[in-house]
Amino acid sequence: MSGFLPDEPSAEVRVSPNFGPRRDMPKPDMIVLHYTGMPTGAGAEAWLCDPASEVSSHYLVHENGHIVQMVRESDRAWHAGKSSWFGHTDINSCSVGIEIVNPGHSLGYPGFPRRQIEAVIGLCKGIAARHAIPAMRVLAHSDVAPGRKIDPGEKFPWAALFKAGVGHLVPAAPIRRGTALKPGDSGADVEALQSMLTLYGYGVEISGVFDHQTQIVVEAFQRHFRPRLVDGLADGSTMRTLQKLLASVSG
Repeated sequence: MSGFLPDEPSAEVRVSPNFGPRRDMPKPDMIVLHYTGMPTGAGAEAWLCDPASEVSSHYLVHENGHIVQMVRESDRAWHAGKSSWFGHTDINSCSVGIEIVNPGHSLGYPGFPRRQIEAVIGLCKGIAARHAIPAMRVLAHSDVAPGRKIDPGEKFPWAALFKAGVGHLVPAAPIRRGTALKPGDSGADVEALQSMLTLYGYGVEISGVFDHQTQIVVEAFQRHFRPRLVDGLADGSTMRTLQKLLASVSG
């Protein structure tokens, strides 16, 4: 990629060899947010640019807000892995991937600094404007790869992004005591839950049986849209939040 000029004017360029052409997609229509899950940002940056890793991302955002671009937005970075959204399984070809420096759950999982989030917001705004990406297609890695991935996790401040005009969100419904759909349940209520998750884009079979895949998709939904309690049980708060989210799309 000789002569690589950054798509994002504020970004430093450090070219990763781990990329290829987008497949059947002229341009991206989705942004996927990750955390690095490594002890240091420098280590994560080096790994994403190492040909032996066979992984990359379009951007990396350090804790101090410094942005590094490693793959051009016109190219296909290798960030999402096995994933899907609305039945589309080549998420790498339709997305721009942003890695956010954070050691992740296995290494203490600290909060995300304000300067870092401000940089993520500005970066997302620029990408969305360049490619006309809809708000509801700014997603977590855990949304497109539930169970396999849990990043950027329940501490990621989606509300701050939404307030700044990035992403899709509704206020989470209050958590109250009551019954919840759980593994082993079956029937019309479970089918309705699965149908609503599918309508939003999640990959879950509409079987009417609350199986393991349904549970991990509910967990993914909660991490993004009801992060106060992530337990994989479809309680009243989870159901009402999902209903409000869908209503805000159709409205």
